[in-house]
Amino acid sequence: MSTPAPVSVEAFAAHLEARARAAVNLTELGFSIANDVHAVLNFRQALVFDARDQVMTVSGLVKLAEDSPYTLWLKRAWPWVVGQLPEAGKHGGWLAPTPAQLAAAPEDVADGWAEWWPAGVLALPLRRRDGELLGWAAFLLDQPPAEELIHLLGRLGESWSYCWEMLAGTPRRGLRARWQAAGQWQRRIALTVLLALCFLPVRQSALAPAEVVAEDAMAITAAIDGVIKNIHVRPNQLVKAGEPLFSLDDTTLRNRLEVARKSVAVADAELQAATQMAFDDSRSKSELAALTGRAQEKRAELAAVEAQLARVDALAPYDGIAVFPDPDNWQGRPVVTGERIMLLANPAKPALLVHLPVADAISLEVGAPLKFFLTVRPLSPVSGVITETSYQASVEGDGVASYRLRASLAEKDVRIGLRGTAKVYGGWVTLGYYILRRPLAKLREWSGW
Repeated sequence: MSTPAPVSVEAFAAHLEARARAAVNLTELGFSIANDVHAVLNFRQALVFDARDQVMTVSGLVKLAEDSPYTLWLKRAWPWVVGQLPEAGKHGGWLAPTPAQLAAAPEDVADGWAEWWPAGVLALPLRRRDGELLGWAAFLLDQPPAEELIHLLGRLGESWSYCWEMLAGTPRRGLRARWQAAGQWQRRIALTVLLALCFLPVRQSALAPAEVVAEDAMAITAAIDGVIKNIHVRPNQLVKAGEPLFSLDDTTLRNRLEVARKSVAVADAELQAATQMAFDDSRSKSELAALTGRAQEKRAELAAVEAQLARVDALAPYDGIAVFPDPDNWQGRPVVTGERIMLLANPAKPALLVHLPVADAISLEVGAPLKFFLTVRPLSPVSGVITETSYQASVEGDGVASYRLRASLAEKDVRIGLRGTAKVYGGWVTLGYYILRRPLAKLREWSGW
């Protein structure tokens, strides 16, 4: 049986270059870099870092755990490793730190090296054709690689760099690079335009959550103490004047009414008997005044119970919409006199309630315009005018301190209860002030100027 001929280094390099060219994204390329060289390099572990020293790939792993202790240690240790390479990592190379170097390193770096890494690391920088750093390929080895393997990695590094560059695409130049590439006159023109834009007048504005409410809603409250028996309407239902809205349980009042009627009957009977006996008995005549007062007292008690019983049913004072949450929350719930059960709103007079956060507050006056963007139709804003502003902030349900603003709406067919975002407009200021207003406020808050 014949033994297969060993694969030459050149053939192996060509195979790895073909694998790199076949990668369709940087993830596949990183996986090929970290795993395909193991057959000849025999490393303990291979790592691929990007230009920002973030770990992209670890050999043997399909997906990297971002919050593992080893990954967090790599993010701290790799910048130190690059700084220890010849010429601060410009050309990469072999690094086997001495005890003195590890002693001078940050404590967590030295401890992690002793726990996770072998004697040394071979770092291979991957760069664009113009020299810009793309990333690093790092191979953890127990001893320095042979010269032949270093030559192989140099060839593969050029192929990996070219494939990385093609997959990453042309980098976008930042503002700093564009500024440095611009000529002197171009810089002057840019500064002049920028300075002119800073004095461009703009109108202050702020965004805040808002909801449609009634302009003159009436609170429907409990007339007496009791327990909610029935809610006769549904939320946002249109009701007519005189229509019942809710009823309180009348069992106790009807029992009191029956007792009061019996008491009145007894008092009337006693008064009648005393009146008949007063003709012959002077003693009965002297009790007539007390019995008359008692009969009047019992009638007053009866009238009070009847008046309370008449207020068990709450009726709509005028046409409107009943605004309240789920009626099941009120069913069987005890209430006290004056407790608000619902609002009766006039649908023909909608208004806007705006909750402007303190952090976004601007100087606003009554009469300032606004635009209301409904959640149900964000492309058709409704115009409005601020009619009321609060001078004291209050904490709303979401825990944000806000000013309450009320505004009238130009469109009257907006349904009460809808929500959206209001854009309120303040006075005119320069663009420079508009941009720097919040940073300046933070600076003054921090510095105390």
